[in-house]
Amino acid sequence: MKCIALLRGINVGGKRKVEMKRLRNLFKSLGYASVVTYLNSGNVIFESDTKQEILQKEIPERLKKEFGFEIQTLVKTEKEIKKITNTIPKEWKNDSEQKTDVAYLFSEIDSKKTIDELPIKKEFIDIRYVKGAIIWNVKKKEYNKSHLNKIISLKQYQLMTVRNVNTARFLAEISELTGKS
Repeated sequence: MKCIALLRGINVGGKRKVEMKRLRNLFKSLGYASVVTYLNSGNVIFESDTKQEILQKEIPERLKKEFGFEIQTLVKTEKEIKKITNTIPKEWKNDSEQKTDVAYLFSEIDSKKTIDELPIKKEFIDIRYVKGAIIWNVKKKEYNKSHLNKIISLKQYQLMTVRNVNTARFLAEISELTGKS
């Protein structure tokens, strides 16, 4: 089964540094195949026959042992990533006029009601829930009015890991680069 591990909060502002080569080697040492990292922000694509629930526990434990600090990790199957990405409207982009992100949700907050708990101004943002994620698009000129930047202070934010739409789309297509699913 092809999976994507989304590591939360690494290599941000020079803190919680995780070298990608060392990360790849760790995943290989766990017996996972076709290990590829994407960007320096903690996206690991790999294949494993291990059940997803076991991966969800095993990977953070080994990351802590290897790097000396806890790294929240969300493990999604390729199928889950593709389903999430396929719900993003094609016209949603990151460019000079708009910003689109995918907040992948940990199971504790994986619910449509999570949107209602966010301090956003819905009249300035298009925000949608799909199982496993919240996806938003905001015009850059409306970004501050949307209050999207206020979610960082919420406890719910600690239970999501955000990727921009370009990364999300790439992760959904990665199977073509890493072999058969």
